[in-house]
Formats: sequence, structure tokens, C-alpha cells
Amino acid sequence: MAQAVREVVANAILHDVHDPRVRNVTILSAEVSPDLRHAKVFFTVTGDQREQKRVMHGLQSARGFLQSKIAARLQTRVTPELRFEFDDSAKRTADLLRLIESTVSPEESESGSQTDSDAAAADSDDAEDTDD
Repeated sequence: MAQAVREVVANAILHDVHDPRVRNVTILSAEVSPDLRHAKVFFTVTGDQREQKRVMHGLQSARGFLQSKIAARLQTRVTPELRFEFDDSAKRTADLLRLIESTVSPEESESGSQTDSDAAAADSDDAEDTDD
């Protein structure tokens, strides 16, 4: 059910919602309550915090329209009431990866040069051993 809600909302935003505030939005997931009365829709936005707020207002404005799309698709006795939540996990993941790369990269280049010098020393030791 959550997957269907996510798909309907994502498709409606992509094709049917013409509100200029709802741009550059990615619907990540949805959670539907066991009684199907409530659904949380998690989204992310490319842009700053001001853009996030603008999109949130646009989504709140389109909530009734999106719920009607869900009702038409699911055809259940109860249509979940939508609640939108910004999910910044993608941004946090990207920031974390950048941090890891910045910390690992300098160490790799240092250890790489040490390995090269160690290999050169080993080669010279091998050369000395063959001379005997």
C-alpha cells in the first residue's frame, strides 16, 4: 500500500501538479498507518532551505488533489490523509561520503608513495642478494 501511495504521488507531481512551487521534488518513500487513515510521504528537494519550505507549502496546497488521485487509484473504503515530511538523508549521505573521501584520499596518496619507496628498497635488496 505504501508503495502504491508513493507511486501515485510521484506520478501526479510529475504529470498533473502545475503549481510552480512544486519543482525539483523527489518522492523517496511513504509510510501508511495500519488502519489506512494516514500516510506520511517523504520527499527531498534540490535547493536550499528556502526552496524546501516553498515546496512544502506547494505540496500542502496540492494535498487534496493528491489524495483524490490516491482514492481513484486504490479504490479503498478509506483514503489516507497525506502528511509530507522533508527527508534530508540523501543530502546527509552525500555529505558523509564527501567527508570520508576527503579523509581517506590524503592517506591513500601518502601510503601509495610509501609503498613505492618500500618496493624500490625491496628491489635493491633483491639486486644485492643476486650479486652474492
